[in-house]
Amino acid sequence: MSQGLADANPIVGTSLAVTKARDRVLTDAELGSIWDALHSDAYGDIVKLLALTGQRRDEIGSLRWSEVNFDKAVISLPAERTKNSRPHDVPLSDAALSILKARPRLAGRDYVFSSGANGYSSWNTCKQALDARIAAKGAIPAWRLHDLRRTAATQMAELGAQPHIIEAVLNHVSGHKAGVAGIYNRATYEKEKRQALSVWAERLSAIVSGRSSTVVAIKGRTRR
Repeated sequence: MSQGLADANPIVGTSLAVTKARDRVLTDAELGSIWDALHSDAYGDIVKLLALTGQRRDEIGSLRWSEVNFDKAVISLPAERTKNSRPHDVPLSDAALSILKARPRLAGRDYVFSSGANGYSSWNTCKQALDARIAAKGAIPAWRLHDLRRTAATQMAELGAQPHIIEAVLNHVSGHKAGVAGIYNRATYEKEKRQALSVWAERLSAIVSGRSSTVVAIKGRTRR
């Protein structure tokens, strides 16, 4: 309007919906309740891997066998499968690796969690069934699968992982890797990512089994 390109404000009368970013971090007790209610099926394995790896729902739900390297214990996601269109390597802890090794492989099918032409799709029905099983033993406040990602990040931070390592685990392009800094800093931090995820996996194992964790926070080198 100030430049004479419009006679009136085109958004007069509209309202801007302000949405609050979710900050739900699951407690140890909630993680235990969720884990205890999971079945030994595709959805159960997906939820466990989401918790162990901190990756996005569709990155795990549409995981392909061709993206899993068992010898190197890593998932290699191509650029077309990530939100920021950048290839991403996810180191696998022993717990995550054992889940994938136990999955049945169907001849001619590349998807780990689907027998169809696409990745896993029964999200809503399985989440509702999971919530019903949790509620039967004592309901927990409403939660989403994405909360597992935020919880993993928070737990890794509490265990001593540095912010830029957590960003690398999550495949975030922000903070010290954003803008010009990201152009020059091409480090992938594979060793540090593996350490952070391994320590978190040990911590998660202690939480869901109800035992005391023996993990010592990361300070250069993790001790157990």
